[in-house]
Amino acid sequence: MRFVVYGAGAVGGVIGARLFQQGHDVTLIARGAHYEAVRDRGLRLDTPEESVTVPVPVVDRPSAVTFRPGDVVLLTMKTQDTLPALAELAAVAPPDIVVAPAQNGVENERLALRLFPHVYGVCVLLPSAFLEPGVVEAYLAPQTGGLDVGRYPEGVDDTAESLAAAFAGATFASEARPDVMRYKYGKLLTNLGNAVEVVIGPGEQGADIARLAREEGTACLRAAGIDAPSGVGIASQIRPVRGRKRSGGSSYQSLQRGTGTIEADYLNGEIILLGREHGVPTPVNELLRRLANRMAREGRQPGLMTPEEFLAALDEAAPR
Repeated sequence: MRFVVYGAGAVGGVIGARLFQQGHDVTLIARGAHYEAVRDRGLRLDTPEESVTVPVPVVDRPSAVTFRPGDVVLLTMKTQDTLPALAELAAVAPPDIVVAPAQNGVENERLALRLFPHVYGVCVLLPSAFLEPGVVEAYLAPQTGGLDVGRYPEGVDDTAESLAAAFAGATFASEARPDVMRYKYGKLLTNLGNAVEVVIGPGEQGADIARLAREEGTACLRAAGIDAPSGVGIASQIRPVRGRKRSGGSSYQSLQRGTGTIEADYLNGEIILLGREHGVPTPVNELLRRLANRMAREGRQPGLMTPEEFLAALDEAAPR
């Protein structure tokens, strides 16, 4: 089993480095300066317990990979980039490869299943960062993160068991779950706070706004008949890396890097979609989605407004 990690930023880089450390055959697909840094110097993984550089192979596009039977493609880009990435993959990869979205949200599996029949969902619990080309950081210890996996839309088979075993042997908590999408919906509720970190800023200052967003999300999942577990997590704790605390989640880092796009349409936007389908109001998630997208487009840094300003804007937007 070779792992082709497509989109080797924070999440993909950490997973790829850990698998490579344990002797797995790994190829990363990265872009631009990150690709060049890994190609020239290797990938540096910083954790609370070590800093190590691994000479993992890297290419800059799927067409540079010679695909072979048994390959597993881990999708690790942001959801807004998934559709063009899948089109590029489908143009060169055999249709029977395994595609495993290790991404936030619940849309990626549906997108992949349109093009590939063997799709496996991966519920990712991996506080990590990618702010410098060639360097990724992982903040949990002693386990690096959680990577539960199951066949999409449901079920467990030999491939799911093999993936879970590979992840578990590479310092991740991992179980093969027949209902892995339930857990991805549970993780989605947590990720509704990503836009809060963008709009309000990280830390406890946005806790009440995040709680309101999760309450809307819980109501939408209940109306849709989705039984998602609450409090999805693992036993490891977030710790500083090289004396630095984790600054913020994936959306926060997107703004810091000035990527121009953000995941809000597929996190908060998923709840908005369910709310519209089932008649559940979602004003908090709608405002977070709109503001986060605007900030990404305009190249703003996190921290647009205070919680009080957000609640005032929410009240102003309410129907009269």
